[in-house]
Amino acid sequence: MVAPAFEYVAAGSYDEAVRLLADGGDEAKILAGGQSLMPMLNLRLAHPELLIDINRADGRQPSVAGGVLRLPALTRHRVLLEHELVRRHCPLLAAAARHVGNVRVRNRGTVGGSLAHADPTSEIGSCALATEAEVVVRGPGGERTVPASGLFAGYWTTTLAECEVITDVLIPGARPRQGWSFHEMVQRTSDFATVAVAAMVELDERADTIAATRVALAGVADRVVLAAPELLAGLAGAALGGGGPGGGAPGGGAPGDGAPGGGAGDAADAAAARIAASLEPPTDVHASGDYRRRLVRVLTARALREAYARAAGAA
Repeated sequence: MVAPAFEYVAAGSYDEAVRLLADGGDEAKILAGGQSLMPMLNLRLAHPELLIDINRADGRQPSVAGGVLRLPALTRHRVLLEHELVRRHCPLLAAAARHVGNVRVRNRGTVGGSLAHADPTSEIGSCALATEAEVVVRGPGGERTVPASGLFAGYWTTTLAECEVITDVLIPGARPRQGWSFHEMVQRTSDFATVAVAAMVELDERADTIAATRVALAGVADRVVLAAPELLAGLAGAALGGGGPGGGAPGGGAPGDGAPGGGAGDAADAAAARIAASLEPPTDVHASGDYRRRLVRVLTARALREAYARAAGAA
């Protein structure tokens, strides 16, 4: 397939990109890594008249200030894997990045582009929800900050205004007594996620019991979703056992029900079952809704136990 004809402009700054977007209106699109946009152009699913390349707009690297990890929007997925600040302050994101596409995609794709594309199977999007990330966007009226929980509106749709561009992603740094886990099921390496689960668990300061939990899921709705707090309420005060880090790789064949862990571990199973029951995953050529729901139950229980084990220092 051949992309339709379009005009190309390389913006030297985000302000210039915003101005070009305003001038181009509905017929203008931002080009960052291009790993989602270019296939859509070649398949003629998108046909903009103007492509605005922002790769020259920013040359910053990840940084940390005030306990917050700042990722410039043009941070490549490969950098998420390799950068020491990312690995130290948001290991969940570093771990999830290795599941993004293949080497070519990771070398070119960007964290801001992934969030703006709003793919419902996005590893980066699910991690943004699990870590309570915020997105800094710039438009004709200046800058504003959008919580990741308020960014995704539906299939490949965000709440950004037409002339707004993502410039940064802000992620609270990892804290003591906090653990993480990411699990994903794909049919083949580099495929889109059938289901992905990102979990964060924080323990009480004085006991190895859970004080706070966040679980985000991809591949189960028209956007990445965050499990409702009431579905996780049964984990408060629990101490999870069984199925620690590395227990039961989710990628090999059809998953089983996971190690029950006995007693304390049942809180993870119960929370995972509540989350799965609350969802109505889509059925498509890749998987049925019922299969996706079972994956949610199995992978969520594994992720909760693994995140708990990391928080308790067992990893």
